[in-house]
Amino acid sequence: MTALIALIRKDVKLYLRDKRALMMHLLMPVVLAAFFGSLFGGGPEANTSKVEVGLVVLDQSDVGKQIADGLQADSALKVSLLDAAAAQTQVRKGKLPVAVVIPAGFGQRAADALFSGIDKPSLTVYYDPSQSTMLAMVKGLLTQQVMQASSAAAFSFKDSSVTSKQLAQVASSDLAADDKAQLSDFLGSLKKYQDQRAASAHKQQAEGKADVQADQKPAGMSVPFSTRDEALSSGPRYNGYAHSFAGMGVQFILFMGIDMGISILLARRSGIWNRLMAAPVTLTTVLLGRGLSGALIALGLMCALFACAMLIFKVTISTLAGFLILAISFALMTAAFGLLIAAFGKTPEAARGMAVFATMIMVMLGGAWVPSFIFPEWMQQVTLAIPTRWAVDGFDAVTWRGLGLDAVLPPVAVLLGFALAFAVLAIWKFRREAQQ
Repeated sequence: MTALIALIRKDVKLYLRDKRALMMHLLMPVVLAAFFGSLFGGGPEANTSKVEVGLVVLDQSDVGKQIADGLQADSALKVSLLDAAAAQTQVRKGKLPVAVVIPAGFGQRAADALFSGIDKPSLTVYYDPSQSTMLAMVKGLLTQQVMQASSAAAFSFKDSSVTSKQLAQVASSDLAADDKAQLSDFLGSLKKYQDQRAASAHKQQAEGKADVQADQKPAGMSVPFSTRDEALSSGPRYNGYAHSFAGMGVQFILFMGIDMGISILLARRSGIWNRLMAAPVTLTTVLLGRGLSGALIALGLMCALFACAMLIFKVTISTLAGFLILAISFALMTAAFGLLIAAFGKTPEAARGMAVFATMIMVMLGGAWVPSFIFPEWMQQVTLAIPTRWAVDGFDAVTWRGLGLDAVLPPVAVLLGFALAFAVLAIWKFRREAQQ
């Protein structure tokens, strides 16, 4: 135990003296986590950003103006009124994700085609191909405003000319006889109702009686429901920084594990490892000391990173015991990973390249860069075989998800299993080389 403690103390002191390593493993993950956290929602007080949309209004009719006013009043959009050339230019340059052009005469033609579906007008929508997800959202909101404005014009009792045009279109259409008769009856009843309301309004105005309803614009068809958004989690409100600190912490602590394995290879190249083996300590003691010192450093880095996240970015740890158990398990896995690199690496240069590549793959597939729920379903199942996926999901569970200790036990078991497998393989390889 005396030799083991001395080996651990020596490795920790050497690491703390290396200021560049501290900056690499502590400062850089904080900077990158702050960046990625701001991308994925920010802190609990962050508001959802609006979608910027360019709007070109060439239709100066009442319907066209109602569509434009409805889009501008939508809380999910930030609308900029532009001309057609400026809208195309800004979308091409990536300054706007989507731009909508309402052509001249669109409102009248949309109202005319509401029931018959004949000669439907079209809207031109320019979009940035790198932000195609915004296109579906804008088209949905656009559909709502067009339906409401065009249906208001179609049902208006102030002007029944739209209904008269629709009747003429149905009469000359290729619809089946039964369909044509039923649609004509419906439109005829609508026109009769419009004429009666218009006559009543004119009569009251002639008698000097103000008809309040006659002065109002018809509301038209609108979405027959409203939504009440309520974010649910077992713990605090979602904090994007919690996930980003977990991901960047996992990534850079694994880099530290790579450095630990490379340092063993450098020691073997320089002859320091042979002198250490000549001392009255066993190979297992040396490897155990190097592994425990690496795990201790990894645990300290993870705790320091989350302490920074809590103080600066208001990340909350809901289960402290679960966080510590998970951090210890991941630290042991990282140390065993470093020993595995040292055992199977031929040269420091080759080992570093392969280890960095393997680490980047594990980090990417583990959901450290972007949340794993964005992955395709098949990939989400495949990544369950990667330890980093369990580590990131575990840290999410004990922070913003607010889950209890039972949610941490599966990730802990998987990480300890990988740590044991890596350690056994590393010790077996070292002993085999020592016997040769």
